[in-house]
Amino acid sequence: MTKIAILGSTGSIGTQALDLCARHPDQFRVTALTAKHSREKLFEQVRRFRPEMAGLVDGIRAEDIPEDLKFCRWMSGKEALHAAAAEAEADQVLVSIVGIAGLQSVLDALEAGRQVLLANKEALVTGGHLVMELAARKGKPILPVDSEHSAIFQCLQAAGPNRPSRILLTASGGPFRTWDKEQILRATREQALRHPNWDMGAKITVDSASMFNKGLEIMEARWLFDMPAEKIQVVVHPESVIHSAVEFEDGAVLAQLGVPDMRVPIGYAMTYPRRAATGVAAPDLFALGKLTFEKPDEEKFPSLRMAKEALKAGGAACTVLNGANEEAVAAFLRGEIAFGDIFTRVERALDRLSGLPAGNFEEIFEADRLARKVGKEE
Repeated sequence: MTKIAILGSTGSIGTQALDLCARHPDQFRVTALTAKHSREKLFEQVRRFRPEMAGLVDGIRAEDIPEDLKFCRWMSGKEALHAAAAEAEADQVLVSIVGIAGLQSVLDALEAGRQVLLANKEALVTGGHLVMELAARKGKPILPVDSEHSAIFQCLQAAGPNRPSRILLTASGGPFRTWDKEQILRATREQALRHPNWDMGAKITVDSASMFNKGLEIMEARWLFDMPAEKIQVVVHPESVIHSAVEFEDGAVLAQLGVPDMRVPIGYAMTYPRRAATGVAAPDLFALGKLTFEKPDEEKFPSLRMAKEALKAGGAACTVLNGANEEAVAAFLRGEIAFGDIFTRVERALDRLSGLPAGNFEEIFEADRLARKVGKEE
């Protein structure tokens, strides 16, 4: 029986992980759940899975907890994340919260000797060197949950002595793949939130439209697989069937295929090195008919260029890109700026701040603070 704590249990990844726990009650016991603010949804999850502790990051008062849920230890604020990651009895910690707060949670879980299932980009984007050093020291390799990084990880399991030479990181291209540059710069909120294949939260859907999401995934892949940015090739693949691939020195390419359903990569991380039924059907190759591939256009999507430049710059450049992008996307979703202004604001933050250091936790958070400040400027 594997004991699992889920940080961000009411989000898309968290709810699908709980679906898998429900499918395999003989294999998983949920010991901790946290949410940011979805109180009623968290209450229902606690009723169903009966964890030992639960918490709301935005805060909860004792009098707000229903009588039938007082069997559970309730936490409030950021302390809830620390308790779930490091104090609750757990073998695995699924970190599926959004934002740089994920870095602290990953470090907390690793320090406590937990196996981290990672569905938070910011932990590696901002503090990849800290996370990977600690994971190596603790003997707890990070298990990726993002569909692309899970695909790469799965392909590498078959490598044997064959050395990987390049990562082929697939991207759907988002809703603006066939648009011209001027159309993209003027795109509306409604258009940006209309992803062709995946059902995701608003922020990550906008990041997919701008391809900043793929830029962040290049950064993740660099740390997870110890692969330099110049050996990570983004491949636009509109069907989202090949989730990524690995090219090897002998000329072989191994790819992982699947329908666009996150329960497959979540389930692989939860059961690794085994596999278990997820309720997801395999892709019907006859129905698909064909798969297509295109080179990304870095003129239309300068986010990819910025991501590679930030990795090359080192220091806190990746943290700056991430923080400025988060603030710019938030402003776009509020209707305060145009879609094209997201690129402008991130580039401005990189020009001003990419030389900042990132040698420790404090420097990373200071770089993030400054980047957000610049990202908010008109």
